[in-house]
Amino acid sequence: MKTTDNFNLESTSMSTPYLNRELSWIEFNQRVLNEALREDLPLLERVKFLAITASNLDEFFQVRIGGLMLMRRSGRKTPDASGLTPARNLTALRQRILKMSADQYGLLTGIIVPALMKAGIHPLQTADLTVLQAAQVDVVFEDSIFPLLTPLAVDPDGVPPIVPALQIIVACRLLDPETLVARHALIPIPEILGRRVNVTIENGHSFVLIEDLVALHAGRLFPGETVTSTTAFRVTRNGDIAVQEEDAIDLAGEMEDVLSARRFADTVRLELRSDAPRDLVRLIKQVTATTPQEVYRVDGPPGLASFMELAFLSGFDHLRDADWPAQNSPAIAPGASMFETIASNDVLLFHPYESFEPVLRLIEEAAEDPDVLAIKQVLYRTARKSRIIDALIKAAENGKHVTALVELKARFDEARNLDRADELQRAGAQIVYGVKNLKTHAKICLIVRRESGHLRRYVHLGTGNYNETTSKLYTDLSYLTCKSEYGNDASLFFNAVTGRSKLLRFQRLVPAPTAMKPTLLDLIAGEAERAKQGLPARIMGKVNSLQDPEIISALYKASQAGVEIRLNIRGICCLKPGDPKYSKNIEVISVIDRFLEHARLFYFHQGGNPEVYISSADWMTRNLEKRVELMIPIEEPSLKRRLVRILEAYFLDNTQASRLMPNGTSQRLVRAKGQKVFRVQDHFYQQARKAAKAREHERAMTFEPHVPAE
Repeated sequence: MKTTDNFNLESTSMSTPYLNRELSWIEFNQRVLNEALREDLPLLERVKFLAITASNLDEFFQVRIGGLMLMRRSGRKTPDASGLTPARNLTALRQRILKMSADQYGLLTGIIVPALMKAGIHPLQTADLTVLQAAQVDVVFEDSIFPLLTPLAVDPDGVPPIVPALQIIVACRLLDPETLVARHALIPIPEILGRRVNVTIENGHSFVLIEDLVALHAGRLFPGETVTSTTAFRVTRNGDIAVQEEDAIDLAGEMEDVLSARRFADTVRLELRSDAPRDLVRLIKQVTATTPQEVYRVDGPPGLASFMELAFLSGFDHLRDADWPAQNSPAIAPGASMFETIASNDVLLFHPYESFEPVLRLIEEAAEDPDVLAIKQVLYRTARKSRIIDALIKAAENGKHVTALVELKARFDEARNLDRADELQRAGAQIVYGVKNLKTHAKICLIVRRESGHLRRYVHLGTGNYNETTSKLYTDLSYLTCKSEYGNDASLFFNAVTGRSKLLRFQRLVPAPTAMKPTLLDLIAGEAERAKQGLPARIMGKVNSLQDPEIISALYKASQAGVEIRLNIRGICCLKPGDPKYSKNIEVISVIDRFLEHARLFYFHQGGNPEVYISSADWMTRNLEKRVELMIPIEEPSLKRRLVRILEAYFLDNTQASRLMPNGTSQRLVRAKGQKVFRVQDHFYQQARKAAKAREHERAMTFEPHVPAE
């Protein structure tokens, strides 16, 4: 599907071109939706991408739309860097999202559902059930659903009930047959019940949506009354609610209050079925205090994000991509001590092509190793059943000094972080809840080990979270070293964030918010100066988002000076490429494929002596000025060369890459006639597979002498 032509993201009022941040994000989501629209993708992969677009929009409404609505309500009329006031921005976003929503539901009802049925997956209406199937789902309703439902009466003269966010809710019109008095009620459906109720058939898989089953049996909740009409709806509420740290004595306690408030905050979106009866529409708008600007009518079931569970339906592997299992890194011998491995050479891992297992092994070994004295680690987003947290608990129980900086402001993961922090604390770990007024987003683990009478520090530094689940889905980089300069910097880093001292310049690591942005600006300016002198000058960057006005301005100046700039940006890009005055030397591509591009990687030519960095930070003001982040120089020549090859490979992709256009939309790259197919993620997977196989063969051919027992 072609991206939209009618939504110009470009600023017209600013001195330099700047694309609107929110509209740029929508164009990123369009690139994801374009994957769902591809006829050559396996069917359940298309379902997955469709669900991702819906999940992305859920968070976008909670955070960005919610924040803009608060600004508009406060009377703010100051335009943003793209020249849009909050009110104008909201109007443009609504227009664009309405089109995206129409595309989502057109895809679902017109293409995906018929294709599912053809493939043996049957979404059924309750009216289509046979007598036997109806009896089957009746039993499921009585045994597993009915006991968990709690209807909410709507009193027209009283206070309307507060309905929870992001849950499917069935609205009902009820009639008393004796008095002929009508009334209304709401039935929230707990998320724990899931979205599908399976129906037994001879071949394939069939299901009904849970809201349809609840609507069918709604009369069971209202004895003596007749249910005359129903409809399903869903509310999204403002999630842009922050902890007031200046007043917070108990940060963990206040975060619990924020989580509670978020469930019942102001409505920012109401998803309503297009076929909803008019009186129920009026009722729902009244109960949710929704204005017409927040209403989104949909031609199908609301809440498409929950269709993700359908993408992983068992028994239909032929409708999914072939698995790409993570490979063993050739730098790490199976069963070898991670401490010995890192002591012999620095290690660079490229996930998920190379397994995250060595990082887990390092922390698990440290928990059991009697020579390990201390483990210090930042935890931002962890897995639900985290081996890392289990290892830290074990380490604390084994008497090691464990310090965990748990970021409670990791949006939408706060509850999980609170729970796991409590477990760690009970085990004896020292818990620090982030840094006041800053979000700690750095990915760092420091292990202090006694070796030959001295202390040696082992450090893991990365671009991704300590999360075993996302490590299989996100592309990220891990750097493992015991070089003293990095170990010393890691100690200074933890002393600063736990002791609330200043993040001063380190020997190697470059921290935000103190040094990273000035360093980046200096590096960009350095390339510009070399270009002015007629010397080769080049910048390559891979980030998730580029929004910071100062970084953008510096890149424009570098482009004007003649620096060749190539950027790989997955999501938001507020820089306008292809402008003949400002950015004629800047190319911006975006790769959307089976793995989420998440690694941050920067290259500066530096007169032929390149500087290469990995980082936890995107080029956004929030990362560079309002978060604790780390940029890590990679100095080992072989690892540096590998990172440069990784960066360059992305610009060869002619299958999954799109080029950002001057108006902010995207255009998928099309292979030239006769050009060989190059899909960068497949390239990286095949590379990892060949390297692992070659290393395995090499080890198999190595003869180890047998030493007879004494």
